[in-house]
Amino acid sequence: MFVEPRKQALIGGLIDACRAVITANADHLSELDRAIGDGDHGTNMRRGCEAVYAERDRIMTLPLPQALEQIGFTLVMNIGGAAGPLYGTLLIEIGRQMGKNGEHADFPRVLEYAVDAVARRGRAAAGDKTLLDVLYPVYTEVLRRSDLAGIAEEAERSAKLTFGMKAMRGRASFLGDRSIGHVDPGAMSCALLTAAVCRFLKEQGSA
Repeated sequence: MFVEPRKQALIGGLIDACRAVITANADHLSELDRAIGDGDHGTNMRRGCEAVYAERDRIMTLPLPQALEQIGFTLVMNIGGAAGPLYGTLLIEIGRQMGKNGEHADFPRVLEYAVDAVARRGRAAAGDKTLLDVLYPVYTEVLRRSDLAGIAEEAERSAKLTFGMKAMRGRASFLGDRSIGHVDPGAMSCALLTAAVCRFLKEQGSA
C-alpha cells in the first residue's frame, strides 16, 4: 500500500523523537527505578526504542494505524518487565481503533479506548502510581482539545505528582508506604514520550 512521503516522514520523525528522548533520559529512568523497582526501566525502554528504530524504514512504509500496531508489537517483544505489554497495548489499540474508523476517527475516543485497555492489561487504575497517572490526565487534555504545549505540560506535571502516591501495583507495591516520596519511573517515561511527541507535532505545524 502506498504511503504519502509526508506521512512516512511523520512516522519516521515520531520514532526518532521518542528514541532521542529515551536515550537522553535512560540513566535517569533507571535511577528512579532503582529506588522502587528493579533499576532497569531506562535500559529496557532504550532497548525497546532501539528495536523500533531498527525497523524504522519498514515501519515508515505502513499506513499510520498499521505502523502504530507494529511499533506496539515490537515494544512488547523487546521491553522487559511490565512496561512492554503496557506500552505495546497502548499503541496496538490506538492503531487498531484508528484502522477501524479511518482517517476521520475521533481521536479522544480512540485514546480513551486504548488507555482503558492499558488499565485492564495492568489491572491498575488512576492513583496506583503507574503510567496511567499520566495517561488519564493526557486523555483529559486531549478531550478538552488542549493545544500540544498544554498536553505536554500536563503530562510532565502528572508524572511529578506520583512522588506523593503509594504504589499499588508492580514491584513497587511491595514497599508499601516506603514507595511514597519517589517518582514512578513508568509515569516519567510516559511523560517524556508524550512531551517529545507533542514537541515534534508542534514543530510539524500540527497545533
